Amino acid sequence: MVEVAGSEQVLKADLVLLAMGFVNPVATVLEAFSVDKDARGNAKASTEEAGGYATNVNKVFAAGDMRRGQSLVVWAIREGRQAARAVDEFLMGCSALPR
Repeated sequence: MVEVAGSEQVLKADLVLLAMGFVNPVATVLEAFSVDKDARGNAKASTEEAGGYATNVNKVFAAGDMRRGQSLVVWAIREGRQAARAVDEFLMGCSALPR
């Protein structure tokens, strides 16, 4: 990817999902949201059942490569599903999604 000068824009959104793929988190993205990083520079978030995948920033969640670093796709699928449940619980107060 190459940054294109002058192409920046601000879009209002209620929900933003960043699908980063098999890359390390972009430090500027984590810094822009003031997300704490772990020792490897990944977004710091637990995988506990209560409050899992939530970062130190309210309403900001991290999973997959962004949270654990480059890994196998099966881990990304698992974390994606568990993070979806955590976000559902955060937004709705409960979730019927499997853990």
